[in-house]
Amino acid sequence: MDELEHKFEVEVKESEKAQKLTDEVKAELKASGMMDDKGKLKLKGVSPKMLKKMKQEYVDCPVLKGNTSFIQCFVCSNFQSRVMGKVLCKGSPLKK
Repeated sequence: MDELEHKFEVEVKESEKAQKLTDEVKAELKASGMMDDKGKLKLKGVSPKMLKKMKQEYVDCPVLKGNTSFIQCFVCSNFQSRVMGKVLCKGSPLKK
C-alpha cells in the first residue's frame, strides 16, 4: 500500500477538559450535516465513546498556526489520516 501524500505529521495531544468548538466551526459542521440543530455531533462511523474521547483531544495545527480541537482537524479538508497518535496533514492553505 502506498503512503498517503502529506506535508505534516502532527501529534494528537489530550487535555483534561473537552475542547470548545468555535461558532464558525459549528456552522460549518451544521452545513455539512455533521451536527444537528441542537448542537449534537453526528460523525459517520464514529462511536459515541470515541467521539467523547475526540472532544478532549487537540493538535497544534501547522495551517492555522495554533491549538485546534481534534474534531475541527478531523473535518478539515487537509486531514488525511490518523495513525498511532499522529495526524497526517496535507498542509494546503484553507479557503475562506
